[in-house]
Amino acid sequence: MPKHVTQGDVARRAGGSRSTVSNIITGRVGGSVRITEETRQRVLAAVEELNYYPHAGARSLRSGHTGLLGLLIPDASNPCYWAVYRGVEEIAREHGYQVILSVSNLDLERERACLFALGQQRMDGLILLMTHYRRLKAELEALRAQKLAIVAFGGLLPDIDTVLQSYNLAATELMSHLLGLGHRRIGFLFGAAEPAIGFDRLSPYKAALSSVGTPAPDEWVVYCGGTIEEGVAAAHKLLSLDPRPTAIMAINDLMAIATLQAAAQRGLCVPRDLSVVGFDDIDMAARVVPPLTTVRVDSTEMGRLAVHLMLRRFSQPEADPEYIDTPAQVVLRESTGPCPQEPVR
Repeated sequence: MPKHVTQGDVARRAGGSRSTVSNIITGRVGGSVRITEETRQRVLAAVEELNYYPHAGARSLRSGHTGLLGLLIPDASNPCYWAVYRGVEEIAREHGYQVILSVSNLDLERERACLFALGQQRMDGLILLMTHYRRLKAELEALRAQKLAIVAFGGLLPDIDTVLQSYNLAATELMSHLLGLGHRRIGFLFGAAEPAIGFDRLSPYKAALSSVGTPAPDEWVVYCGGTIEEGVAAAHKLLSLDPRPTAIMAINDLMAIATLQAAAQRGLCVPRDLSVVGFDDIDMAARVVPPLTTVRVDSTEMGRLAVHLMLRRFSQPEADPEYIDTPAQVVLRESTGPCPQEPVR
């Protein structure tokens, strides 16, 4: 195995001291540290010749700063979470941080293992988007006990910096849109690994139907997992009702796209025979046929905000927790239309 090149090796090759090499490599030059340009060039040439890389672990032990942020997302198949990652990575990189990504795949035990693994790493902070946070409170408290800087999405724990995202108002507006088109038999496709996640959409759905004297029976709300395949099967279950819904609200755009697929398999035309709405406004929502009526949130900006909260925590460790509420906006496209007079069965 090749010998690891040290700063001492670089110093011997450059004909200088190890402290001089350290100052040049770490950028501690200027002020009281006087190094000639000739010496700097000689050291840099030795670094290149010997293929020297600073040992990150040793450097972080000395400084207490690792330059690493951990990010946990729930699902690699949902574009919404990749948009969050883009925002996190963008701001982290601007400030000299690298992002270590962990994915729980919506699974409870996997999420538990991810939290444990992230807690074992030397990092400056963690950004958490979780599915099963209600069942992993002990693990979250253990992370807090390590004095790690933590930024969470959705209010996982009290007294930590949080990016909030509530769909309540937008879901109410979306239901008003459907009711205004004459729809009363509106199904709800609840495709999520953890039901508690979607109550900010389910509650306005139920309240809106009750407000027009049409409380939703149990069979109008179908629960399933978070994959497209599970969503298609659940949409077929809704579309098999007699009489079937004239509109379906899906908990997110992936489930709405699954509903479009199920409708096409049954020979239904959207929006003539069935209106479909979703949430998140992922990139694909505007490109499917027909383009999807949905609720837009800027997931990339949410990722950016999370890192800004983290940077503030680094500079003001004793500051009160900050909570940032991100807006949601209804986007009307072509997947919604007037309630059909004679629904196709």
